[in-house]
Amino acid sequence: MNDVIDARGLMCPLPVLRLGKALRGVPQGEIVHIWADDPIAVIDIPNFCREAGHELLAQSDAGDHQTYTIKRGADRA
Repeated sequence: MNDVIDARGLMCPLPVLRLGKALRGVPQGEIVHIWADDPIAVIDIPNFCREAGHELLAQSDAGDHQTYTIKRGADRA
């Protein structure tokens, strides 16, 4: 997946909800990118990845937003 989920301008919980929806739509091991400017996303997105079994590969500050690279993990029962 080369597309970026642009969640800029969205507040909690919408960035995580959009990320979850995108991850459900791709196979295990696929890479998903998301941009977010919600200050809480720096806490929410890593927590979501950890709890849902996805791997947060990268997280960085791009000035007016943060960028995240996530590898989809296995489905959890």
